Amino acid sequence: MSNAFHEVRFPLDVSLRTGGGPERRTDVVITASGREERNQKWAHSRRRYEAGYGIKSLNALSAVVAFFEERRGRLYGFRFRDRLDWTSAAPGAGVAPGDQRIGIGDGANAAFALTKTYGVTHAPYVRPIAKPVAGSVRVAVDGVETTAFTVNTTTGLVTFPPGAVPQAGAVITAGFQFDVPVRFDTDTLDINLEAFEAGAIPKIPLIEILP
Repeated sequence: MSNAFHEVRFPLDVSLRTGGGPERRTDVVITASGREERNQKWAHSRRRYEAGYGIKSLNALSAVVAFFEERRGRLYGFRFRDRLDWTSAAPGAGVAPGDQRIGIGDGANAAFALTKTYGVTHAPYVRPIAKPVAGSVRVAVDGVETTAFTVNTTTGLVTFPPGAVPQAGAVITAGFQFDVPVRFDTDTLDINLEAFEAGAIPKIPLIEILP
C-alpha cells in the first residue's frame, strides 16, 4: 500500500449513512454457440462508496470539505467505517476470538495476517484485513484465547513473541473490528449550497485502496 496514507477515520456520523459496496471485474465472452466463458480479472473485490448520501447538515458538509482538503483530494488515503461490514463477527454478534481462522501454526512462523472469509461451501473468498481497530483484536490458538501477541493496526499483521509461537498444526483464529482503507475518487468537490438546502445530494465518491 502506498505510504501516502493518513491513519485517521472519515467522519463516523457521515460514513454510517453512506451507500456502496464491493465491486468485481469479470470478462464475459459469448461464444459462437451462445455459451459464455467468464474470466475473473481481479483476485480481490474493491469497494466503492458514495459519501454524499450521509451528509444531512451544513455542519457535516463543512467537516467533509475540511477532511477532503486535508487529504489533498485523491492524494492521501484514510480509514472508513463500512456500516454493513466492519467486524469479524456475524451481524449483531459481538467480536469473539474464534470468529475467523487466520492460519495454521508450523512451530516457526510467528506472524499471521488478519483475514475475513466470506462463504463456506462453493468458493469461499478470503479478504485481507489491513486496518484493524486498535484495541479490538482478540486471538485464540486451538480455541484458547491468548494475550501473548501484538498487532500492527496499520498492516493487520498479528505477531507472537518468542515462547508463544504456535506449534505445528495449531489453529490460529481472531476476532476484530476493522476499517476500510479508502481515498477520495475525485479531486473536485462541486457543491451548490442552494441545491443542497433544497435536498440535493452532493457527489463525494470514495474507493477502496487494496493492500
